[in-house]
Amino acid sequence: MKLATYIAAGAIALASTAVLAGSHGGGSDESTEMEESMGMDNAMIIEAALAGGDAAAGEKVFKKCKACHQIGDGAKNRTGPALTGVVGRAIGAVEGFKYSKGMLAHYEAGDIWTVENLDAFLTKPKDFTPKTKMSFAGLKDAEDRANLIAYLATFSEMEMN
Repeated sequence: MKLATYIAAGAIALASTAVLAGSHGGGSDESTEMEESMGMDNAMIIEAALAGGDAAAGEKVFKKCKACHQIGDGAKNRTGPALTGVVGRAIGAVEGFKYSKGMLAHYEAGDIWTVENLDAFLTKPKDFTPKTKMSFAGLKDAEDRANLIAYLATFSEMEMN
């Protein structure tokens, strides 16, 4: 039941993205408009992630990620990119990390690590991004994924513009 709430909250955040993007006039600078709407959307995505799972339980699930990823203050890229700020961030946007062609395609498409995208990726990474370098098979348990995403969200900033 938690995952359904979690997905619904994420859908609201995505719907808000469209509303916010559509509410800006066409005559001003596009990057400024995108930044303004992304600040609000980022906060909604993070709130949805936090509402959908148990961050403390997610910290335990994150132990499966620690071999390749770091998170928190001073986190560095390893085999995988640092995950600090991942929730609400553009996919493939960690500076200095050499991404696979599949992840770069997400970046070029303007894809964001929303609740839905994180859930799909964590379910089976190679289905979400066929050319990913990530060798992890995925998390089958929906509650583990929701908890992990809530934990990741605790390391993301809610920027309100």
